[in-house]
Amino acid sequence: MTLTELFSSSPAWFISSVVLLSLLIGSFLNVVIHRMPIMLDREWRKQSEELLASQSTFTPVPGRSGFNPTSGQDSLQAKDVGLKPDLQSTSEPTAYSLQPTASYNLIVPRSACPSCGAQITALQNIPVLSWLWLKGKCARCDARISSRYPLVEVSTAVLSGLVAWKFGFTYHAAAALLFTWALIALCMIDFDHQILPDDLTLPLLWLGLLLSLFGGRVLPVTPHDAIIGAIAGYISLWLVFHLFKLATGKEGMGYGDFKLFATIGAWLGWQMLPLVILLSAFTGAVIGILLIVVRGRDRNIPIPFGPYLAAAGWIALMWGEQIVGAYLGLLGVGATS
Repeated sequence: MTLTELFSSSPAWFISSVVLLSLLIGSFLNVVIHRMPIMLDREWRKQSEELLASQSTFTPVPGRSGFNPTSGQDSLQAKDVGLKPDLQSTSEPTAYSLQPTASYNLIVPRSACPSCGAQITALQNIPVLSWLWLKGKCARCDARISSRYPLVEVSTAVLSGLVAWKFGFTYHAAAALLFTWALIALCMIDFDHQILPDDLTLPLLWLGLLLSLFGGRVLPVTPHDAIIGAIAGYISLWLVFHLFKLATGKEGMGYGDFKLFATIGAWLGWQMLPLVILLSAFTGAVIGILLIVVRGRDRNIPIPFGPYLAAAGWIALMWGEQIVGAYLGLLGVGATS
């Protein structure tokens, strides 16, 4: 019996295998969640350094930020390129040098303890088990290892197991697993840093549109529904953003939220967008109010919207049709024979 035949005939084997694989995927997602914001920050700083270094080549434009009408010189300041105050300097552009210059990506360098720098061995990197064996501490310096690492691994395994149970051994399950893993990474990055990296959202958006071309064999959406879903998802939040800004003078969300909602529209079709936005808005409002009331959180401190969009998108992926059907049933708008 081949592996394909085994998974097709035994859902339990398939679900168990997906859970075990997803523990490893969860371990890798921890790397993505931690390193991708750092990679983006380094890239932004590098671009800022290059812009500052080339300031002498700019053509002075009267009225532009940094233009001195007396000297006729265009003096570019650190704040003009978005550098944080701790990076600003009044010295020469070389003061904006980037350190360290060693390669830093999702593969290298090897994971290490942030306290003592000891590299994490393969035996110390087994999902969940190693954290339990080490009692949540570094093997060398006993520095605390956050419990969030095994929680991400366990959450990835549980959500992936539910996907495998829901869709079985199908192409749809494979696509849904990729979607789930990407949403987990986006959710945690936005929660930590209030950014939704284009390096994740845009490939996921295009992949959803691509998979819609396979006639429902991979995703239960048509290209027509996926394209409209992507467009409607982006434009709807873009309009909300600008209307809110016009009314209050504040930015209610980031452009990454537009792209994530467009991605969800591409994967699930435009029909699921109302459900997703209602679920995400309701959850965000409830949690936001609880944070203000229970923890005394300043209401002026922004709360990322991406995690709520991601959670609502996953719920719609799994049970969207049932939720919409139940709601229409309550309204008496069920299907007629």
